[in-house]
Amino acid sequence: MTADSDFVAGIPLGLYVHLPWCIRKCPYCDFNSHQLRGDIPHGAYIDCLLADLETDSPAAHGREISSIYMGGGTPSLFPAREIGRLLKGIRACLPVQDGAEISLEANPGTIEHDSFSAYADVGVNRVSLGVQSFDDARLEAIGRIHGRAEVAVSLQSLRRSGINNFNVDLMFGLPGQTHKQALDDMRRALDSGATHISHYQLTIEPNTAFAASPPKLPANDSSWAMQAEAAALLEDAGFGQYEISAWARPGSACDHNLNYWRYGDFLGIGAGAHAKLSAPGGRVKRLAKSRHPSRYMGGDVVADEREIDGREIVFEYFLNRLRLRENINPEEFTARTGLPWDWALPGMQTALRRGLLASAGSGYSHTDSGWRFVNDLQALFLP
Repeated sequence: MTADSDFVAGIPLGLYVHLPWCIRKCPYCDFNSHQLRGDIPHGAYIDCLLADLETDSPAAHGREISSIYMGGGTPSLFPAREIGRLLKGIRACLPVQDGAEISLEANPGTIEHDSFSAYADVGVNRVSLGVQSFDDARLEAIGRIHGRAEVAVSLQSLRRSGINNFNVDLMFGLPGQTHKQALDDMRRALDSGATHISHYQLTIEPNTAFAASPPKLPANDSSWAMQAEAAALLEDAGFGQYEISAWARPGSACDHNLNYWRYGDFLGIGAGAHAKLSAPGGRVKRLAKSRHPSRYMGGDVVADEREIDGREIVFEYFLNRLRLRENINPEEFTARTGLPWDWALPGMQTALRRGLLASAGSGYSHTDSGWRFVNDLQALFLP
């Protein structure tokens, strides 16, 4: 095996699958999601996904898939039999590691096509549940179609399914939300049995309904207090923060997202999916699929394909890696980018000088300021 092939073989490979349909588009959402206009073409779309994967499979360079993540949209609108057919087709195309994490995003409520037991039976072993809040008024304010009762039903279905590893998505800083309501939401999330909680502030993104008609949000100092006190509740409950918005019980961090943040490789299939693929020679290719389902299913699959150069690779690495609380390691940088550590030194030296990073053994760690102002830290590595 050559040094080039060793480099690629050493980089884990995940698989992201995008299932783009939703019952209704949330006013804060800037993801590639499409409101239903009639029935979902479940079978035809799964066929397109598997053809897409077959085309991209040579870029795996013989590696096993280390994790599969089905996101959206609302993947739980697809029946379990079709999710099972998809997973079977993936395994027929590429090897999947034994015990690989296989995640399905789901929204609470009766809109789910099948029980979580049915998804577990076809191979799903992790669920990410888009709760966002346990308060009916707050859910209505952000345009969610479920309420607290539907959340309870979904959590009960999860517990019956035997899927013990699940995430609750929770937002704070919602329109009209008080400090007490935000902390009550966190307490309910902790009581849910979740092993992972994603806790993030509502932000107004461009090209969304909220951008066109912004709601009144809590003041920044109020949202900061919500975040800080929720963090204390998480720590008291035995959760550790391993990424900016991700908290997990020991051993329950999301493998698929960790691969993103550690600058691993991933294939992306489905409308609007993205891929990052290393190639011999220290090259990195970025691939984006057509965003609209009809165009994607009509055969216009690839929207953009390009290689990025060394300076962009340095920035991408630190843009992702600095989201993690793990120490930065020069050997890992070289193993994941194919570049010598010298390429990182200008940004690292500035970060050390400004007190955003500090030496920690053979690596570097965030200071308190570096963690609080991580966006400023990431910007030091812009090409």
